[in-house]
Parts: sequence; C-alpha cells; structure tokens
Amino acid sequence: MKTLKIFIALFITSITAAKAQFTKAELQVSGLTCSMCSKATEKSLRTLDFIGDIKADLNRNVFMITFKKDAPVNLEQISKKVQNAGFFVNNLKATFNFDNVRVTNNTFNYGGDTYRLVNGADKALAGPVMITVVDKGFAPAAVYKKYSSQVTDKAEAGHTYHIAI
Repeated sequence: MKTLKIFIALFITSITAAKAQFTKAELQVSGLTCSMCSKATEKSLRTLDFIGDIKADLNRNVFMITFKKDAPVNLEQISKKVQNAGFFVNNLKATFNFDNVRVTNNTFNYGGDTYRLVNGADKALAGPVMITVVDKGFAPAAVYKKYSSQVTDKAEAGHTYHIAI
C-alpha cells in the first residue's frame, strides 16, 4: 500500500512538473516615435492569445512581455504583429525554461518549431535561460552578421530559429 501511495505521488508530480516554455521576453521595436506608436504596437501584441501582460519602456522602445503559462508561444506571430502596427523588431530576447527539454546537437524543438543554438552551448541547459534570437528580422544587423555563417534555412519542423545564449 505504501508503494502504491509513493507511485501515485510520483505520477502526480511528474504530470504537474513545469513544462518547457517561454516565460517572458524583452522585445525592442524600431521606428517608434511617440507614445501613440507604442500604444498601437502594444494593442496589436495584446491580440495574441499567448501574451499575458505587456509593460512598455518608451525611453528604450522596449516591451517587457510576460507569456501565459502553458500557452505555446509563436515568435513569428510576435514579429508579424509588430510589422502590422507599422514597425520592426529590432531585438528579441526571451527566457525559455529548459526543464524537460532535450537539446541534441545544439537543437531542440518547441511548439512545432526548431531552435538551433549558434554559439555552441554544449553545457547542460536547465531551468530558465535567456536566449537571443539572431535571425534577420529579430536581431540588429551586427548581431545577425556575427552569426550569419551559422544560420541555415533548412527547417526540420515548422520554422527554424537561430538563437544565442
């Protein structure tokens, strides 16, 4: 009986364990010239069902985004919403929870997309880790240029994002 109780407790714990996901992001947008521009961008981003909260920093043109728990995040949709508001993503840094994620050959999958680590993170990744998307349209030109030799267009599943840690 005691073994059964331990098994049930372990089973429930494994089900409720933290799932791999994006938890928050820092999104820098270029082209914002006034608070109305910022509000238009924020309003566009809030239509995404995986965004929980947004706080804008008008001095740096940065949006601090908190994602809803257990809702799959789509980075391409974030970029499209910013572009639809008339602006461009200048930099996207996000915190990804690597618990329960298997990174093989510097690659992992999340939400139907493939993520490639371009700076050779051979160390074990666990818990929340800040990543920077280095693809064109998500990073400044200098950052993209730095990693461009490692960027491939070959998608293994969905969209392929190239990230640095």
